[in-house]
Amino acid sequence: QVQLVESGGGLVQVGGSLRLSCAASGTGININSMGWYRQAPGNKRELVATFTSGGGTLYADSVKGRFVIFRDNAKNTMYLQMNSLKIEDTAVYYCSALRFLSSSYRYWGQGTQVTVSS
Repeated sequence: QVQLVESGGGLVQVGGSLRLSCAASGTGININSMGWYRQAPGNKRELVATFTSGGGTLYADSVKGRFVIFRDNAKNTMYLQMNSLKIEDTAVYYCSALRFLSSSYRYWGQGTQVTVSS
């Protein structure tokens, strides 16, 4: 059974930093599809950053240069380092991954709240 568990969210001031973690357990995840999404109240869930099938990374334009996605394969953990946080980064952040050999079935974590205050 696959589980994705996020942690590291919280309240931070504008310009501050946070690091989110996503611990993956179970088998059947395509690790090259792991990524971070976020959803703010009244908005659709959107991609923040993800690993790509080619082994690279992809970022939303709104976070380029401020956020970094990385992982520790030995710990089955993915991270999102968020710097220079803005009010508009406030959202629930979700860890996600495709099921192995699937292009459509996606696992989700429970989400972690990030609130940026002025």
